[in-house]
Amino acid sequence: MAGTEFALVAGALCLIMLNAFDVANYIYKRMQVENAAQMGAQAAWKTCDPTKLPATKLCVGLGASVTAAAQGTSLGNGVTLPPGFLSEGYFCLDVSGALKPVGTLDARPVDCSATAMPHLQPGNYISVSVTYSYKPVFADLTVARFFGTTIQSTSYMRLL
Repeated sequence: MAGTEFALVAGALCLIMLNAFDVANYIYKRMQVENAAQMGAQAAWKTCDPTKLPATKLCVGLGASVTAAAQGTSLGNGVTLPPGFLSEGYFCLDVSGALKPVGTLDARPVDCSATAMPHLQPGNYISVSVTYSYKPVFADLTVARFFGTTIQSTSYMRLL
């Protein structure tokens, strides 16, 4: 009887440990993807001269710099930058403090009246989007099989 109980408890503990490992692994990789997007946005800010905007049109080497920075995490080339991963436009804060698009590069707004904050000036922001294909280590044994297979993150950086 004791052997049966031990086998059941040991099996349950193993499943709990496998779940803990896979969930922690997912959280770590998600954190790395968010970090990759932020590093890509910071690379855009560092690479481009703020007096020569729009960066997506006038900044030489922008794409290569952003790609190298985004793939500089521990996930390496597993971090991919989808088509259109770089985007630039004019944004303002709304009354709740959220960043909202208010204009394109071809149509710079005069102020932030579109977000009910006319006393603010719109900022030129660049966004970097990255993705990572996630695969659980113990796919058939843990709750990680219910997580999405693609981890995505987008980061914004004000250029001017």
